[in-house]
Amino acid sequence: MTSLKLKRVYEAPETSDGTRILVDRLWPRGIAKDKAGIDLWLKDIAPSDALRKRFHGKPDAWDEFCTAYAAELEGAAAQAAVQELRERLAKGSVTLVYAARNEERNNAVALKAWLEGGRGGNQSP
Repeated sequence: MTSLKLKRVYEAPETSDGTRILVDRLWPRGIAKDKAGIDLWLKDIAPSDALRKRFHGKPDAWDEFCTAYAAELEGAAAQAAVQELRERLAKGSVTLVYAARNEERNNAVALKAWLEGGRGGNQSP
């Protein structure tokens, strides 16, 4: 059975991670590419720089972020990246890798909820 998991990029890669997909637009600070164990970097599935900057440091704006991010995920470039992610998931387990410190409210959490048909904003932190 395939699964979709989340993991901070600073946690050590494990074989149970399956395909590790970085879902951030920027490469994480302080981690070498050879140590990150990233199989695929989907920059186009990440929130835009404008959305990321608007949300940064505003955890109370989580619902607003999830709504705006869901709208961005409907764009052409994001949809191509979503298709790539779904194809990988159809082949086996996938771990969405992110750099954010907040493990409950970040773009990977919102993306996972969106992919599973839910809304990130409807989940408790």
